[in-house]
Amino acid sequence: MGAKNTVAWAFGMDDEAWRRHANPWSVWTRFAAVPLMPAAIWSRTWIGWWSLLPIAAVVVWLFVNPTVFRPVEPRGWAARGIHGERAWVRDASLVPPDHRAVLRLLVVLGLAGFALVTWGLVRLDVWPTVFGATLVIVAQLWRIDRFGWLWERVERRSGPVHGSQARTADT
Repeated sequence: MGAKNTVAWAFGMDDEAWRRHANPWSVWTRFAAVPLMPAAIWSRTWIGWWSLLPIAAVVVWLFVNPTVFRPVEPRGWAARGIHGERAWVRDASLVPPDHRAVLRLLVVLGLAGFALVTWGLVRLDVWPTVFGATLVIVAQLWRIDRFGWLWERVERRSGPVHGSQARTADT
């Protein structure tokens, strides 16, 4: 099982969970976790060990988020992006080589942002924390945009693909 399949499995991402996660509320509230997690970690300076409570709340939210919203069809920008990510998880060969290069760049950009956030939180330094969080958000938004493009491509090649009857481009 590849890394992306392991992550999908860890989050319990079955067909229904993917359709629920495609709900824009799911997408945008996950983005809310990006500033909330550093704030929760930073709170250790004010509330000490009690900071583990807001940290745990953010972690729990990240795990339950993909399953708490009602399922939606891939019509909006965020929903198309999530459905494209689902198609990519199932069949990475759907992504053309030039887009794979962009996705790799976005992984590097996101990891650089994560490293800056980590460094900023260890040192309690605002600029690397904020700049790193911004890099993480930009990389994720760009990634969702690329996956939205992928979803449109899959739909063009295989006809409308909705709900649990989703097909890959090979069918």
